[in-house]
Amino acid sequence: MNKTAYDIIKKPLITEQGMEQIADRKYTFVVSLTANKIEIKKAVEELFPGTEVEKVTTARFMGKLKRMGANQGRRPDWKKAVVKLTENSKTIEAFEGLI
Repeated sequence: MNKTAYDIIKKPLITEQGMEQIADRKYTFVVSLTANKIEIKKAVEELFPGTEVEKVTTARFMGKLKRMGANQGRRPDWKKAVVKLTENSKTIEAFEGLI
């Protein structure tokens, strides 16, 4: 089954640390658990025309155990990708108004 760019990149991850990294041309996204670095690179370049990805780093997080009274549940596992753009690449406009 072919995954589209929208299946791979779920949403931008807006955190204080992530906003500081934008000055270094690094952008953070929540991505699919099954996506690899090559797929993430292609998806970012497809979703944001004019961008060139230099490097992708990923981290996987296990969902936390949560309780509400006697009931127990888990938050879902998720994966984060930090995408570094090249020097001559266009910036990603989705993050521009947040700085």
